[in-house]
Amino acid sequence: MLSQPDRKSRLLGGGDIDVSFEFFPPKTAAMEETLWRAIRRLEPLHPTFVSVTYGAGGSTRERTHATIARVLKETDLKPAAHLTCVDATREEVNAVIQDYWDIGVRHIVALRGDPPAGVGGRYKPTPGGYVNAADLTAGIKKIAPFEVSVACYPEKHPESLNIDAEIDMLWQKIDAGATRAITQFFFDNEIFFRYLDGVRARGITIPIMPGIIPIHNFRQVSGFAQKSGTSLPDWIGHKFEGLDDDQETRHLVAAAVAAEQVMGLADQGITEFHFYTLNRADLVYAICHLLGLRPAAIATKAEVAP
Repeated sequence: MLSQPDRKSRLLGGGDIDVSFEFFPPKTAAMEETLWRAIRRLEPLHPTFVSVTYGAGGSTRERTHATIARVLKETDLKPAAHLTCVDATREEVNAVIQDYWDIGVRHIVALRGDPPAGVGGRYKPTPGGYVNAADLTAGIKKIAPFEVSVACYPEKHPESLNIDAEIDMLWQKIDAGATRAITQFFFDNEIFFRYLDGVRARGITIPIMPGIIPIHNFRQVSGFAQKSGTSLPDWIGHKFEGLDDDQETRHLVAAAVAAEQVMGLADQGITEFHFYTLNRADLVYAICHLLGLRPAAIATKAEVAP
């Protein structure tokens, strides 16, 4: 494993902390209100970008587009639109790509997407569609000079044979034009660092952003982890024991767990973080505060204070 100084030289160059936030498109008016409360709460932290997830169904795609369009119209945030290969031909996906460019989107998160039957099902490329994320990335770059981010998996994708095959796939995405990778969420920092060491040893130099998911709901996140092949250490489960009906304490524990993870990464030279917000801002905002991020108005007052 690389020493701490070597890690810092191989990471992102040091300097200020940069964050990005992931949201999902709302299904109801109440969910939309919740989403926009979260966006407005986190907007003053000036994230590098905010991403909006994308589903396979037509109505979900429309909600993603509507959310992206509203972010462009009503905020100063830079949206990154998720895009997948699932259940669409190249022509259909290309139309979405062109439409995003036309409304002002300049960043896409290119993903293969889960099988239509859900995680664990067998994935089959859509006839006439893009085959995988590398193929999709190449298609995006042919249409317009988007910035393209892709996913990577410190514990390997459930369908990858091993971690070497996982890194091979990352190389294919980079060759196709990807310039940033965002990890699947993880809870053991050493897993991330081992993966990062392996990636850098293969000559990959693009930023690898750790994906962080605060545990608002332990059962929900545990389910996410099981489906994605992410290990969930026993010690985390023990911290949430007996708190199913104690939301206040559960949130305090969640904040402590996430803060410990993020500060541990920052202490080792990590300067970029991607937060899976689940459309909730409270824990994410607190963690960003601990990283030293402050709303612009507060920072300005501090700078002019005698």
